[in-house]
Amino acid sequence: MPQVDRPYIAGLDLTGRRVVVVGGGTVAQRRLPPLLDVGARIELIAPEVTAAIEGMAGADEITWHRRSFASGDLEGAWYVLALTDNPEVNAAVAEEAEQHRVFCVRADRGAAGTASTPASGEWRGLRIAVASESIGPGSEHGADPIRAAVVRDSLLEWLRSGAGDEILARRKQARGEQTRADMAPQKLPGVALVGGGPGDPDLITVRGRRLLGQADVVVVDRLGPRSLLPELSPEVELIDATKLPRGRSMSQEAINAALVEHALAGKFVVRLKGGDPYVFGRGSEELEACLEAGVPVQVVPGLSSAISVPGLAGIPLTHRGVAHEAVIVSGHLPPDNPDSLIDWTALARLHGTIVVLMGVANLPAIAETLMAHGRDGKTGVAVIQDGSMPAERVTVSSLAEIGEVAERENIRPPAIIVIGDVVNRRPQ
Repeated sequence: MPQVDRPYIAGLDLTGRRVVVVGGGTVAQRRLPPLLDVGARIELIAPEVTAAIEGMAGADEITWHRRSFASGDLEGAWYVLALTDNPEVNAAVAEEAEQHRVFCVRADRGAAGTASTPASGEWRGLRIAVASESIGPGSEHGADPIRAAVVRDSLLEWLRSGAGDEILARRKQARGEQTRADMAPQKLPGVALVGGGPGDPDLITVRGRRLLGQADVVVVDRLGPRSLLPELSPEVELIDATKLPRGRSMSQEAINAALVEHALAGKFVVRLKGGDPYVFGRGSEELEACLEAGVPVQVVPGLSSAISVPGLAGIPLTHRGVAHEAVIVSGHLPPDNPDSLIDWTALARLHGTIVVLMGVANLPAIAETLMAHGRDGKTGVAVIQDGSMPAERVTVSSLAEIGEVAERENIRPPAIIVIGDVVNRRPQ
């Protein structure tokens, strides 16, 4: 039989099916979001994982087996990804996958696997994928994932431009005097603080997405639009800046230092943040650190989750005759904490809407404080967990009962809390 070195491209239906991922580093962090997006039942095997992956496990998005790979782990799997930095482990995974007749992706040596992950992206409901040739035995050097990513990026840029005249002009220029060197994108200096929106990749701004595609280094946390990470070119360095509630976190000082260090090394750095950089995103601190080091910075605003998530859930923050004001506050400190800068007594006297971010843990105390200072216990409260994402869940109750309801319903961050009569305007 002749040796074939090109993959057969097919779409897999992994909804509800067991997918085994071996390895918990940044490569796995890139590969997990698209698997989650298609509803795969993911079991990840690794002694250690990045903070972002730990957050996925803590939110029950994946099952994490905190140990090394062992024989028998692939029993019943439909798809396998060997993503460790140890070639021997990856080889063992691939060998067992072969025995079970399960397709396996090897991150370290794609040609040694039986499947490959194409460079992919989305455009208006279409999934665009560019696969590099040469996988399987005997084809060690033909695969070119970087070229596939470049083609993918170019295709997506063309599709997203939406301007027929501009596309025609580009074709004319390509046939004219413009050289390939002239058409190459210019290297951007410094740092871009990009607001990624509430999480849905379609809700990032056009400018933010364009800059992300030009980055040399991306510093991202778990609240950023993680589904965009697989679109990054393989040579882009990914830095995990996740901060888990009362858990592992990259300090703000370390984040600032990473931005400055890579920018001063001549790289274009994108700090991809959830929501808007300047709404409880500490973007101003990062900007100050860069400017003090002489690093140029540009800020790309994003849709704040405080506004966008309630809207997506059908809850207006203001409504004629119901609420004439909306206040956004942080709930990361309980009302009686001396370090809190919030006047909860004054908030309790408002008739409008209160939006609380980072307040899940302190929700019972917040509700009790508001009622103690005059807010009606019958006031509507909505807690929107994983807003804009496929797993979005909206829990509605009253101010008097929300603490008990949130505990019973096992509400977890990230979640947006909306307090006010506007909650009653949500369509049933």
